Amino acid sequence: MQRLDFDNKGKQYGHNVSHAKNRTQKIWKPNLQVKTLIIDGKKVKAKISTSALRSLKKKDLIETNKKAA
Repeated sequence: MQRLDFDNKGKQYGHNVSHAKNRTQKIWKPNLQVKTLIIDGKKVKAKISTSALRSLKKKDLIETNKKAA
């Protein structure tokens, strides 16, 4: 099961609903990425969702790797 290290995101369950109103099981998984983060001066690999990654970048808690052109 995909579960996040930083926040408690996980699978969400629901139904696909066709035009004829037939319902089939559907699972939505979080968009997880494996990123190397520097925490207390140590490199740590962590599974992190893209939304959590975006929030950490916004708060300047992690560095962004932008290449100069």
